[in-house]
Amino acid sequence: METPCSLSPTHFRDKPLSGRNRRLLYEWQKMEEGLSARSDIRWGVKRTNAEGLPVSYLVDYQIRSICGVTDVERLGEKGVENKPLYADHFRMIIELPDAFPCVDGAPEYRFLTEDEEGNPLPHPWHPNIRFFGSMAGRVCLNRTDTFTDLVWGIKRVATYLTYERYHALSEPPYPEDLQVASWVIRQAEPQGWI
Repeated sequence: METPCSLSPTHFRDKPLSGRNRRLLYEWQKMEEGLSARSDIRWGVKRTNAEGLPVSYLVDYQIRSICGVTDVERLGEKGVENKPLYADHFRMIIELPDAFPCVDGAPEYRFLTEDEEGNPLPHPWHPNIRFFGSMAGRVCLNRTDTFTDLVWGIKRVATYLTYERYHALSEPPYPEDLQVASWVIRQAEPQGWI
């Protein structure tokens, strides 16, 4: 994956940095260290701040996962079997707001649902990722705090895509997409699709 950033983390090694910029550098270094051995996850810097440190990343998952179901317009109707549909590539964006890493500046993880030209992209069908509505693509990680590094979130999302991890019950911490959660409980689990 191409990165628009011409610098590397080593460029900042001996430079004095603000607290926020130190954290941005830490995350960048962790991305390079923690994801280098993963052939199923590629990533790149999407946008940097004025000092040249990443504030947005694109993450490509080369993981086969559910991207929808058949007869989605009849989802939840009695007697309708909504079989899973699959895709092998998903793209997620991570945005670090200005308040990051403060509690009110948590990273935002969101799968892209369309490309730059407005063409639809497959995005995951998972109870902890919003599939429907204006918030489509939003990821709920249920992380413990803002000190959890980005690599943890990226790897956790990979376990969502493989359905190693999901929360579909309508109880705390609650699914992100209740319609998908209902499908998981009523069809996917009983049919052995996940």
